[in-house]
Amino acid sequence: MFRMTLVHTVQQQAMTTPTKVAYHFEGQNVSYEQLEQQVGKFAQGLQQQGIERGDHVALLLGNTPHFIISLYAVMRIGATAVPVNPTYTKDEISYILKNAEVKGVIALDVMLPLVEIAASAFPAIKTFVLCETTPHIAERIDAMEPNVREKTKLFQRVLQQANGTAEIANIHEDDTAVILYTSGTTGQPKGAMLTHKNLYSNARDIGVYLNMDENDRVIATLPVFHVFALTVVVNAPLMKGATILLAPRFSPQHIYALAKEQQATIFAGVPTM
Repeated sequence: MFRMTLVHTVQQQAMTTPTKVAYHFEGQNVSYEQLEQQVGKFAQGLQQQGIERGDHVALLLGNTPHFIISLYAVMRIGATAVPVNPTYTKDEISYILKNAEVKGVIALDVMLPLVEIAASAFPAIKTFVLCETTPHIAERIDAMEPNVREKTKLFQRVLQQANGTAEIANIHEDDTAVILYTSGTTGQPKGAMLTHKNLYSNARDIGVYLNMDENDRVIATLPVFHVFALTVVVNAPLMKGATILLAPRFSPQHIYALAKEQQATIFAGVPTM
């Protein structure tokens, strides 16, 4: 049994520092204890939607709590997360859903039109979970065709209807935790299969390299569906018990204000930033 996984580290943080802030988003703080509860309940909810160990689940999400909760919930039940850039075209997303043999999709609610197409084009997909960011999304789902509506759930409803918290699956270090797709500059994108040991060791080494600890407050404005942000501003901070400051979009003014208000200690960016 391989106990050194990212999922276990979050659980340990929740036990040792339950009130410590795990992430900050749009004025709201969520503690490690609350994050552990969110992950456990959403993992149980995914199982109730038919997602099983070994299934591939696409995450068409940006820098919001939905991404963190979904990623760790998918890994918790022994499934594999497939982060996808939600701004990709319909054809680009469809290629990845097919190539990755996806069985579940967690997406922003603005992608409802794509979900309606995918529900028919990919009958093997068991469930679509939409994250509420726009008004009247529930009414729009209710108005869909019955075959689509039956497969489509709202993120908060999946959380609320969970009948408990899912136990952490018997995860082996060589099990595939995440499949990240390349940008496809020399042909079609290719899925890089990352194991639980890959993710854990990368996060550990980044934490050591940056001398990160529980007092750090890390700005996450790089897109978290890319490996840079996934490792440096999501997994490493959670492993070290630090706080993630989620910023859905980058603008110098917004990030400056966030850094000042929240007393940020680490900013990860690219040269253009």
